[in-house]
Amino acid sequence: MRKVIVSEMVSLDGFFGGPDGNIDWHVVDEDFNDFAIAQLNELDALLFGRVTYQLMASYWPTDAALQDDPEVANKMNTLSKVVFSNTLDKVMWGNWDNVQLAKGDIGQEVTRLKQQPGKDMAIFGSGSIVTALAQLGLIDEYRLTVAPVVLGRGMPLFAGITAPIKLKLLQTKTFKTGVELLYYAPDGK
Repeated sequence: MRKVIVSEMVSLDGFFGGPDGNIDWHVVDEDFNDFAIAQLNELDALLFGRVTYQLMASYWPTDAALQDDPEVANKMNTLSKVVFSNTLDKVMWGNWDNVQLAKGDIGQEVTRLKQQPGKDMAIFGSGSIVTALAQLGLIDEYRLTVAPVVLGRGMPLFAGITAPIKLKLLQTKTFKTGVELLYYAPDGK
């Protein structure tokens, strides 16, 4: 069965976006980029909420993204995508025809996707999707890269969680920049 992986960079105080959603505080270098490429190679689908989808779709298919980071841009553009939104009527990703809109029950749709053959799926950003799927027990792994920065305020990754979710540490990796990558799985999986 395919896994759903949450892959997020968070501040030391648990925010995945600044007060206005900005991510200019992310700490990214060649070492991190190598991790990102390796991770993208493990996947065949990305899951997005509306806000993250619109941000990603406005950047990755552009000439600037293809010039600045061609390997990541190529993977981001060619992977299949599912966008969960009750407000959008259609979704597009540049010239690629690999994005679908899901308007129904998120739990049922993700359960269906997990049962299909293929590689794992990942969520980047999309805090509301993370919260919904975490509460339903549909997240199989959390890959949190903790940036050595305290924001003080911003968008918390787990806003709205109503009950504790116990996790077990699987492994760690420290990047040269001081970013710490923590791999967790729900305790009991």
